[in-house]
Formats: sequence, structure tokens, C-alpha cells
Amino acid sequence: MASPQSHRLSGHPRWFSHWLGYRSSPPPKRPDYIVWAWSFIGAFCGISLIQAVFGQASYFIKRGVPPIIASYGATAVLIYGAVDAPLAQPRALFGGHFIGALIGICITKLFHLLPTEQRFQELLWLAGSLSCASSVVLMQITGTTHPPAGATALLAAVNTDIRDIGWYYLPVVLLTSTLALVVALITNNIQRRYPVFWFKPAIPGALPPPEAAQPASAEKSVDSSNATSSERLNKNDDDRLPV
Repeated sequence: MASPQSHRLSGHPRWFSHWLGYRSSPPPKRPDYIVWAWSFIGAFCGISLIQAVFGQASYFIKRGVPPIIASYGATAVLIYGAVDAPLAQPRALFGGHFIGALIGICITKLFHLLPTEQRFQELLWLAGSLSCASSVVLMQITGTTHPPAGATALLAAVNTDIRDIGWYYLPVVLLTSTLALVVALITNNIQRRYPVFWFKPAIPGALPPPEAAQPASAEKSVDSSNATSSERLNKNDDDRLPV
């Protein structure tokens, strides 16, 4: 049997790898009240940090960046409250929101080519629907499905403040995801573990292929059946012998 591949973080000091989600053994299951407490602390700190950066920094205020992108409220539920879910891992967090923002901007820019603003407003529903639906499919293709990112794509079309910042929406989304992740790495690794994986789930040691195990079990079943049949035949022969 092949030995399991070592984790990339296993060679780093524990004080470093611990805060990146690495554990040499599975962490113990925590009581519900501990999970609830850290979920509250994480969500509160994460959303507060994002609003503090974008709502107080003059750099972002001058550029008309909203204090927070509403879809990150749903992201907080996942990365602070459902830390083991595949949809909450960093790949989905960054990839999903970035794809949603990119698709939303591109489709909205195309609709802006309509001859009049009135016609654009009339078809705004279509731009939002296409943005959300297209981002869902592209997230599925790239393995970055993150449900809140559908709202990130939709907001690029239907939210006036986000439409006004245009392509600047992309770095804003990346920075917001980074801030949310930093808080998650701190609060989720005190008594829990996050992330479970960064890019793809760890593959355990190789197991025997199912097709190799099935013939063996089938042979055992046949042998057992043959042995039982032989025993029955012998017993019948004994019964027919004269006493």
C-alpha cells in the first residue's frame, strides 16, 4: 500500500503551520457552545474589519467604494460558521468572488453599449440575471463554487455604487476576501481548524481498487458456497447408506 503524501505544511514550525490550518492529527470535536461563540466572534470581527477599512480610509472613500459588499455577509456565515464545508475554503472564497465580480463587470459593460441609458435601465434585469447565472456555471467549471459569489456578480449589474467604480471592483473584492480570510485564520484556529484545505483536499494513502477487492470476496463466496454444497451432498450420501 502506498504511503500517504505528506502535507505541504508539515515541514514548517508548528507555531506557523497551526495558523494556516495544518494539524498532524484530526482536531477533537468541540462542544456546540464553543462553535457558536467563535462563529459570533469571527463574523463580528471580520465584518467590522472590512467596514473599518473601506468605510474609514480616505483612499477608498474618495473613489466611491461602498463600506462593504453585501455578499460578504453570506460569506461570513460560511467561513466563520461552517469552517469544514468545501464551499468555505480559501479556493472557493477567492475564486468564487473574483469570478463573480469579473463576470458581473464584463456583462454590465456590454449592456452599457446600448444606445441610451433608458434602454440600459430597461434591460438591467437581464444583465443581472446573466451575470449571476454565468458566474454559477463558471464557478462549477473551475471548482470554486461559493454561493455568496452569485450575489457578487449580481451586485455588479444592479447596484449603482458598484457599477460606478467599474473595474476597480476587482481589487476591492480581492482585498475584501483577504481581510475576511485573515480574521478567519486567527479566530478559527484557536479552538477549531481552518482551512481544511487551501487548493484541493488532501488525498489519503492509496486504498486497494474496488475491482481488485471484489474478485477476492467473490472467490471467498464461491468457495464457501462450494463447501456448503459438498457438506450437504456428503450428508445425503450418509443418509442413504444402509444401517
